[in-house]
Amino acid sequence: MVFSIFGFKGKTPEYRFWTWFENNQEMLFEFEKDREKIFDKITLQMHKIDENLTFEFGPVTKNGNREFVISADGIIKSFPSVEKLFETAPKLDKWKFVKFRPRRNPMTVQLSGLEIKPENVKCQLFKDKEKVGIMLFFENYTQEQNNLYARIGYLLLDESIGEYDVETKVGFIEFSSNKSKYFENSFPLIELSSRFDEQFR
Repeated sequence: MVFSIFGFKGKTPEYRFWTWFENNQEMLFEFEKDREKIFDKITLQMHKIDENLTFEFGPVTKNGNREFVISADGIIKSFPSVEKLFETAPKLDKWKFVKFRPRRNPMTVQLSGLEIKPENVKCQLFKDKEKVGIMLFFENYTQEQNNLYARIGYLLLDESIGEYDVETKVGFIEFSSNKSKYFENSFPLIELSSRFDEQFR
């Protein structure tokens, strides 16, 4: 019987990932030196656990630590894989491990030649049974580019209310232009988190 340094039994996929992570933590901490190569290596290791797992690095803090975010990329069937990998994470001096993309101040998104600034995005909330429906309004949105705007919209939503809440508390999500009939009562994206939380109080 094998006992790992992380306090759980057996050489599970999670054990193997964290062993690899600890053995390579210096390289990972300074991933900016060879971002593409290092990201490929992490992706390979995470996909040995679940092909939907992905990750994010936070900036180095004043205390010299860095966040490592474990994400299911918004795919709810892989949420248990995130939970399990997080629960088996070791305690490492320079690292803070986070499960699911956390709430942050939304950042400008650049994707396929399109740049969307969060201050130019408006929102509207709707009751959707026990959940909340969300509409995002983009100034130059077109139906022909819906898939592109949807990808940007989901990134902004993950940053605004967090990956876990997007997948567990949100019902329908729709994207539209400022010409929508629902735009009149919309509010800035920066207010989304507080207004969203009010719906569940």
